[in-house]
Amino acid sequence: MDIQLKKKPWYIRYISYIIAGVAFAAITVYVCILAFGPKRLSIDPEDFRTAEARETPFLEYLDVEGIVQPIRTIQVNALESGFVERIVAEEGNMLEAGDTILVLTNIDLLHAIEDEQAEWQNQQRNYREQEIEMEQKSITLRQQALDAEHQISSLDKSMQQSREEYRMGIKSKAELEVAEEDYEYQHKRARLQMESLRHDSVATGLKREMVRANREASTKKLTRTADRTANLIVRAPVAGQLSFLNVTLGQQVGAGSGIGEIKVMSEYKIRVTLPEYYIDRIVAGLPASVKYQDSKFPMKISKVVPEIKDRNFTSDLLFSDEKPSNIRLGKSYRVQIELASPERALVIPRGDFYQATSGRWIFRLSPDGRKAIKTEIEIGRQNPQQYEIVSGLHPGDKVILTGYDRLGDSEEILLN
Repeated sequence: MDIQLKKKPWYIRYISYIIAGVAFAAITVYVCILAFGPKRLSIDPEDFRTAEARETPFLEYLDVEGIVQPIRTIQVNALESGFVERIVAEEGNMLEAGDTILVLTNIDLLHAIEDEQAEWQNQQRNYREQEIEMEQKSITLRQQALDAEHQISSLDKSMQQSREEYRMGIKSKAELEVAEEDYEYQHKRARLQMESLRHDSVATGLKREMVRANREASTKKLTRTADRTANLIVRAPVAGQLSFLNVTLGQQVGAGSGIGEIKVMSEYKIRVTLPEYYIDRIVAGLPASVKYQDSKFPMKISKVVPEIKDRNFTSDLLFSDEKPSNIRLGKSYRVQIELASPERALVIPRGDFYQATSGRWIFRLSPDGRKAIKTEIEIGRQNPQQYEIVSGLHPGDKVILTGYDRLGDSEEILLN
């Protein structure tokens, strides 16, 4: 007798096809997720540097290299033309103000001084002759004045006598009138003579003053001419180091030509070269400092040269107090220039992410530290050690700072 077998359910009969379909669907979903989902990359956290965003005092400053230079460089000029007869000082010598640098000779100048002296002597003789003439004229004027005064006195006495004789009846009225007319005439003439003598006396005094002024002027001219010989000795105008001398023995030097330079060593300045980006923020008086051998030496910007060359400009800084003991011309120091006062801000250390992302985004680690997600950020100010984070991060967030050249275009990083 045949035994009737039960028919298997359809899902049992097609179980292999169902498993294959489910597997295919899972593979398809996985591939789609990989293709259209965020790009992931697994990395070893030991190969990358991470840091935590912290809220801390932030100081915006520049860290640049500066070169020590003298506080001033003085041009040395020849005051007179001539030939170099002797060179006394050499380049590199330390000089005091007034020390001889070189000696010039000028035969034409010596001849000119001799001619000036001869002319001065002639002028002095002429002035002396004029003074003698004025003295004689002055004596004559005084004599004439004395005669005029005597004449007036005699006229007064004569008129008084005539009037007395008229009262006594010795002279008639007609004779008195004649005497009075003659008296008035002679008296007016004498007064005019006295006035003329006073004018002559004033004119003589003025001429005497002119002669004296001319004598003094000629003497000063001779002195200035004679002093030119002293200018044939070129001397150091200030104390310092003779850093440059461009003459040789026998060379002809023109008046006013530069023959060398003296570096004033009483003080030093540090010159720095800065990017033109900071031209509007660097002003005289900004604080700065130099760190050397664990010591900090405060400085201030003393001068800003506004001319821009090769997208850079220069500034000079002076020490506010002490300076490094081993400071030398040409020595370089790292200088920190403070652009603003310290302020509290959210900051992260510097890293190569800025070059790769232009500071627009960064990888932020998840709280468990197992992955990092691409996060948009906004960077504000910066200094050589830190970036200020304006938005995108919060205090305590950890970020990846380095290795962005190996991360490609990934949007998530898995830390194994």
